[in-house]
Amino acid sequence: MSAGPAGTAGYGEAAEQLAVQYESVDFTAVHRTLLHLYPAPPARVLDIGAGTGRDAAALAALGHRVVAVEPTPELRAAGRRLHPDADIRWLADALPGLPRLSAEGGRFDLVLITAVWMHLTPAEGPPAMAAVARLLAPGARLALTLRHGPVPPGRRMFDLPPERTVTLAQDHGLRLLHRGERADLHGRADVSWTELVLERGR
Repeated sequence: MSAGPAGTAGYGEAAEQLAVQYESVDFTAVHRTLLHLYPAPPARVLDIGAGTGRDAAALAALGHRVVAVEPTPELRAAGRRLHPDADIRWLADALPGLPRLSAEGGRFDLVLITAVWMHLTPAEGPPAMAAVARLLAPGARLALTLRHGPVPPGRRMFDLPPERTVTLAQDHGLRLLHRGERADLHGRADVSWTELVLERGR
């Protein structure tokens, strides 16, 4: 799962290894505490930083119409190979601006930003949230995870206070529905995650 361009550093070279890592954890395990907050199918779903498409494929299988945004070509290629039958529209685009998606002018009922937001610098957060907010239909929900812990060598990551992201979302008309904390699903004892679900007003 990556955001670009600088935020994708190290992902292309490690795409095959990362594909194994991403696909080793089930969609339901990652989203277990959030699924009851996701819209029923068929909804318009956007997965930003989709990686190898694990979540996008699972959501498509549930009957959602899914757009998977991934800036790293190697990860997009892995996603198409691993999930060839999934009804996913793959798109090369990236935060903070999401220029291709923004130009299309579409709106979504659910936006996922899973293990991606930590790649944005503090200065990139505001334009990224503005771009995401414009993509949310009235009543739509944004599910976002924040990583806490040491940065792996060769990667660009930032450990952001959850309150900063919540305030940023509220500044763009989103209200907090859920905040939770969970351990790392890959067993890294020094890594933890904050889960946020926010909703745009109707």
